[in-house]
Amino acid sequence: MHVALISTYELGHQPLHVASPAGALERAGHDVHCMDLSVDPLDPDILAWADAVACSVPMHTAMRLALAVCDEVRGRYPDIPLCLYGLYAGLDAGRVESSTSSLVDRTIAGEYEPALVAWVDELAAEGGRRQGPRADAVASIGRGRFGLPARRLLPPLDRYARLSVAGELRLAGYVEASHGCAHRCRHCPVPVVYDGRTRLVGEEAVVADVAQLVDLGARHVTFGDPDFLNGPHHAVRVVAAVHGAFPKLTFDVTAKVEHVLRHRDMWPALARAGLLFVVSAFESASDHVLAMLDKGHTVADEIEAVAVLRASGVEPRPSLMPFTPWTTATDVRDLLDMVSSCDLVGNVDPVHFAIRLLVPPGSLLLASGALDGALGPYDPEGLSWTWRSPDPRLDVVQREVAAVAVRAAADEWPGGRAYGAVRAAVDAGLAGDIGHLDAPPPVSDGRLRSALAPDDRPRLTEAWFCCAEPTDAQFRALHVETTSPAGGS
Repeated sequence: MHVALISTYELGHQPLHVASPAGALERAGHDVHCMDLSVDPLDPDILAWADAVACSVPMHTAMRLALAVCDEVRGRYPDIPLCLYGLYAGLDAGRVESSTSSLVDRTIAGEYEPALVAWVDELAAEGGRRQGPRADAVASIGRGRFGLPARRLLPPLDRYARLSVAGELRLAGYVEASHGCAHRCRHCPVPVVYDGRTRLVGEEAVVADVAQLVDLGARHVTFGDPDFLNGPHHAVRVVAAVHGAFPKLTFDVTAKVEHVLRHRDMWPALARAGLLFVVSAFESASDHVLAMLDKGHTVADEIEAVAVLRASGVEPRPSLMPFTPWTTATDVRDLLDMVSSCDLVGNVDPVHFAIRLLVPPGSLLLASGALDGALGPYDPEGLSWTWRSPDPRLDVVQREVAAVAVRAAADEWPGGRAYGAVRAAVDAGLAGDIGHLDAPPPVSDGRLRSALAPDDRPRLTEAWFCCAEPTDAQFRALHVETTSPAGGS
């Protein structure tokens, strides 16, 4: 079978979630072409060549874009078998099936490679005929060994996000040492599919994939696990193996605030092995909002996590979700003040100040009771249940901040300028009953101060986020017009 695999967005990285299934399909004897529409246009010659098309949807942004691509592919080739695979394929399958059962033939979530290969094998056995709509079990996470991703089928690393550190740009790659998450944060899509379970990728498989990236020129890798410390002993073994093989390579990871604190003795050794920064989901400066999300940490824990990481020479890069049904005007201002008082102005990409809670089908929030009385109708285009803030000003402020984030990303504003523009937008929208914002507060504790100037701190050059709404520019790259606002989580 000739199979076309399509990625629409993978956080600016060379898409692992195309390379990995491409390798699995090739090992099963199929011919594969890959397209990454974040860097290249949809290739009609590949579509004409293909016997089947599968789109990767590992996150909300990718799913929104992929549905537009699926519409276009189905319009050109009504009879071609079409599949969505990845984390969001299961979460939003209800939208796909209810809107048009003819859009896709298969949706596969969880550990998708075995089911994807089985689908293509079935098509080959039946002469490539469409089999009709069917959604594979979205919580299927059984898996055997992890094979080597077929990265040679992808565009080169110099077309993707790079590491920026102290004015230098370095080629960067993306790998995963585990899938799933041991936690059940209510707003997160991962527990809907994995239900608190994880799947570990063996050290040998990780090192082999990192070796491919190094051969392609990578000097830095992102470990994109939902939480790198879900299996702390495994994480240590992986880092030791990678550092032993590539001692000059640097890396970054994602970890929950509670893991940053629970494993505080681990960070100095990870820093010595090349760890530059940790992405951590702070989300809010309100303990009430954090409790509603079941985050497992407090605002005080967030501040302590900054101190713990900086004591080891590691920079924190918080991800935020300022706008929820429980957020108050004071909460938004407190979050901006916390960013300043923790010396994080250079560490937060502007889009994070605009993120608005997403409530996709299957969200744990729906069963928790936390949103009782707060939800409006389901938005099939936005792939989320709608809600409005009890304070109508916050909905307006969110849209204004989202517009700032789009401009800041497009024009590559320095962190200080972007933060100032966000603060001004919030001040303009919320002035009134609690007065204007004061000047940004100074760093509140010497332990929180970074040793690096704000613009020298390590970061990736991709400024968008997995749970943000696609921008008009991203849709226009697919030749699809939209008026969707930025934001969302």
